[in-house]
Amino acid sequence: MLGLLTGLGAAACTRGTKSSEDRPESAKVVNVEPVRQDRLPRLVDIVGTLAAEDQVTIASQADGTVSRVHVDLGDRVRAGQVLIELDPEKLEYSLESQKAALARALARYGATDPGRLPESTKTPDVQRAAAELGQAQQAFDRASELHRRQLIPKQTLDDAEVTLRAKQAAYELALQNAKNLAADIDQSSAELKLADRQLRDARIRAPFDGYVQKRLVSIGEFVKSQMPVMTVVRMDSLKAVGEIPEKMAPWVQVGQAVELTVDAFPGKSIPGKISRISPAVDTATRAFAFEALVANPDGRLKPGTFARVHLTTALIETVLTIPYAAMQYRYGVYRAFVVHGDELAMRELKTGDRVGDRMEILEGVKLGELVALTDVDTLTDGLKVTPRGQGDDRTGAGGPGADRPAAEKTE
Repeated sequence: MLGLLTGLGAAACTRGTKSSEDRPESAKVVNVEPVRQDRLPRLVDIVGTLAAEDQVTIASQADGTVSRVHVDLGDRVRAGQVLIELDPEKLEYSLESQKAALARALARYGATDPGRLPESTKTPDVQRAAAELGQAQQAFDRASELHRRQLIPKQTLDDAEVTLRAKQAAYELALQNAKNLAADIDQSSAELKLADRQLRDARIRAPFDGYVQKRLVSIGEFVKSQMPVMTVVRMDSLKAVGEIPEKMAPWVQVGQAVELTVDAFPGKSIPGKISRISPAVDTATRAFAFEALVANPDGRLKPGTFARVHLTTALIETVLTIPYAAMQYRYGVYRAFVVHGDELAMRELKTGDRVGDRMEILEGVKLGELVALTDVDTLTDGLKVTPRGQGDDRTGAGGPGADRPAAEKTE
């Protein structure tokens, strides 16, 4: 009998005292926010290259030996500034020779200014020939009259006619010589200008404001015409060169603003504007080449560096979004936790573009579903929760231990 009472007492004790393992698990209070729809402009991020707007390799236009080099690698130059000088001695001799040839041609023509030549009929030789022709014409007319009156023999008339023809030929020859002299003057004048230009070309100048990228010759080196001597780049403005994906090309226009970032200035946004778009797609990359102008007044940006071009297109679409803070990243996959009843359900996400503090969701959640925002990195699938937020007035009602007093009262 004593044993039976002992057993019943132990059983009663067991029913009156629950182990900690049998007690209900406390629910975690989490902030939630519904999945919503937003109208977002489509963004394009492109890796491009900065290039100089103008870059030229300057070639010598004259033959000669380099006598002076005024600038070197990295120097800033102005338009028209002398970069390199060639030995001008031979070119000066050539110029003086052409001046003498022109002066000689002008003297033969009877002029002093190649730009104001008298008519060919008014040159000294032509005027003299014209006077002699007139005199021969008069002599022939008199001989003809006298011969008609039979006062002179036929031979005298024939002699006057021959003289007239000779003077006519002499006049035409003088007129032709005058025209030839005028042509010689034009030729000498052109050769003089060429000699003067060659002398000026001995001073090689910068074609525009910029910086010296390369110096290709040294003092004492002999250069020939068309030989490269220096490379100059314009850097007051650069162009970002890249490619727009084919599917986004219809939503990008010339004049559209862009933002650039470069590794040299992390976190700094650099404004630009699209200046050119290729009219045809590159069949290899299925993209359209474009150029965007970027102001660079201080020269801090350098040609050849990589640039990330951020472009907001004109395409606006309605998409599902959730806060970026609601996503958990595990093993290369983004996940979110949706409130399902009184527990969390883990969803793998297929994401789109990030816009500010929100992320576009392509697959994984539905419009209006509540996603957890609290301690996202520690959340697990099936975790008991009490949602809080979005107008929920039950804040704190489902906090830790809310159900435990009822269990304890049962006891």
